[in-house]
Order: sequence, then structure tokens, then C-alpha cells
Amino acid sequence: MKRNTIWVMAITAGIAVANLYYNQPLLAEMGRSFNASAQQVGFIPMLTQIGYALGILLFVPLGDIIERRRLIATMLAATACALVTAAVSPSIVWLASASLAIGITTIVPQLILPFAAHLAKPGERGKVVGNVMSGLFIGILLARTVSGWIGETLGWRAMYWIAGGLITFLAVMVLKLLPKSQPSLKLSYQKLIHSLLGLIRSQPVLREASMIGFLSFGAFSAFWSTLAFLLEQSPYHYGSQVAGMFGLVGIVGSATAPVIGKLADKKSPRLTVGLGVTITLLAFLVLWFFGLHLWGLAIGVILLDLGAQSTLVSNQARIYSLLPEAQSRLNTVYMVSNFIGGSLGSILGIYGWSWLQWNGVCLVGLSMLAVSLAIFFGGYKCSVSVPSQE
Repeated sequence: MKRNTIWVMAITAGIAVANLYYNQPLLAEMGRSFNASAQQVGFIPMLTQIGYALGILLFVPLGDIIERRRLIATMLAATACALVTAAVSPSIVWLASASLAIGITTIVPQLILPFAAHLAKPGERGKVVGNVMSGLFIGILLARTVSGWIGETLGWRAMYWIAGGLITFLAVMVLKLLPKSQPSLKLSYQKLIHSLLGLIRSQPVLREASMIGFLSFGAFSAFWSTLAFLLEQSPYHYGSQVAGMFGLVGIVGSATAPVIGKLADKKSPRLTVGLGVTITLLAFLVLWFFGLHLWGLAIGVILLDLGAQSTLVSNQARIYSLLPEAQSRLNTVYMVSNFIGGSLGSILGIYGWSWLQWNGVCLVGLSMLAVSLAIFFGGYKCSVSVPSQE
């Protein structure tokens, strides 16, 4: 696999996935713009993640039966339309609906990841996926930094106008720079979607990875959906720009993705999954006890993104080794589970904040991670078709 192709895929994944996270540092400003409460604006990231899960379910399996480069460009064009719709929102309901549409169409990263895994040699799959995941995670974290800065200087609507133009440009570049793919299957769309149930029933590794991903990403989302509210009040009194700057802090953790991918290739991906969940739980303990100190918040963010990155990359290395001809569908099941968990974590984080402020948010995260560890250690005896990778 050419290095330039990996770079193009990583950059595309990072820019595309950023659309899901622009709203998080802007929630307080959106609330003031529409005179809406924290609970009301809390539905915006939740609907975005629900839309993402729905879009993955409906469109990502098409990667196994449709030429992927053309599909990626088409979905990018649809995302640009949804972003412009958000930019012109006259009400909180309109913005919530546009956020759902942004989530549904922003599924390009989940088309790129199995595409990269398909192009990579089996012995390098974890490394390649890790490199693309680095781009994706850096996109997630920089999205918060960029949107926080733009929101504070130009207003939250400007962020969506800029994103719409950027995604339109990216759609043109993808058609020129990515290689064409050959579909691996000839199935009707109905049979393709129905085959997802068969994969869930027949693949215990996929089931375990999906449950762990559901809970771990839920905890991750609970934190990021409430950080802006923490930073607005005592002892911080910061605006959206500072909330976004914490994305830069998280890059320290996210930059480890290629290392994690190599470790998963050499050792056991399941081992690095357990390590990732444990680090994420440790992050919430740091955030709970020291989150009202800036240094504690920074350390917690680094650990949180390191743990989330480890869990995600390792789980994807596991599932991509199961059935090479079904990588898009395996990724569909796994990522739908992740983002349903993310949407649940977002709304539980908001309710935790309304209930016990920061203590409530940390309790939500720790509870989800405790269940995730229970599943990991509880004895799902999984096997895969490539024993050396487990």
C-alpha cells in the first residue's frame, strides 16, 4: 500500500469526522443564541451521534458492493449540504434536525477504514489502520479546537459555513487522489443489510468488541459533551475557545495510534483493548478527583484520548481479521454500536451534569467503563479465524 494513499485516507478521515464534533465546544453559545437550556442543546450532539450510527447502518455496508471512491465522494457532497443547512438554522429544532442529517451523511471515515484495511497486507493491517485512525482522532480533537476558536471570534454559524466549503473541496480531491476499488460482493441491498444479523450471530469477537466499544465510547462522549459547561463556571470561567483548546491536549494521547496498531500486530489486539479500557477508567478517576484543577483536567484529557484510541484501534484490528470479504459490514456493526453508545453517553452526561454537576458526569463515565471491564474480564471466550492475532 502506497504511503501517499495512507496519508490521503488519514487526512480525509480526519477532516470528515470533524463535522461530528464541531458542536461540542459551541453548545453554550448555541444555547444563548436560541435562549435554550443545557438539556435542550444537549440533544444536538446526541442527535448527531444517533444520525452517525444510522448512517453507518444504512450506507457503510454499500462499501462491499459499490465502488468505494465514488461512494465516498457522494457522501461528502451530501455532508456539505447538511452543514450549510445547520449554518442557516432559524431555531433550535432546525439545528437539531440539521445535526441529525450531518450525522447520517458523515460516514466517510467508516468507508475509508475498511478500504485501508482491504488494501493493506495482513501483517501490516494494524499499523495501517492505526495510521488512518491517527488522522481520524486528530481530526476529532482539532475539530473542538478550531470550532471553539471560530465560535468565539466569528460565531458558531461561521464554523458550519467554513466546514461546508472544506468538505466540498475534499469531495473533488478524493475523486482525483484515491484509487478505485473492486466490490467484493454481488448482493442486493436487502440481502446485504440482512447479512449483518448473520455476522452478529456467528462472530463472538464482533459481539464482544461491539459491547466494549458501546460502553467505552459512551463514557468518552459523556466527558466531551459536558466539558464546555464545566469550563464556563467556577473556578474556570472560560469560553468556547478554551474548551476547544483541550482538543490540542488530547492529541498527545491520540498520536499513539500507530504504536498501538504495531503492538496489536505483534502481541494480542484483545490485550490492548483491555489496556485501553483500563486507561480510560483511570482518566475518569483523575478527572473526578482533580478535574477542578487545570493540571488535573489536562492529564485526564490525555489519558482519556489515549485510552479511547487504544480501545478503538485494537477492536478494529480484531474485527478486520475475521472475514476479509465482509470488512465494511463488520465495521458497520462495530461502529453503529460505538455511536449508539456515544449518543447515550452524551445525553447521560448532560443529565449527570444537571443532577450532580461534574460529579454526576464522572459517575456516568465510571459506571459505563466498569461494565465494559466486566465484559472484558467476564469471560467471553472468543476466537478468530487468525489465531496468531488473538
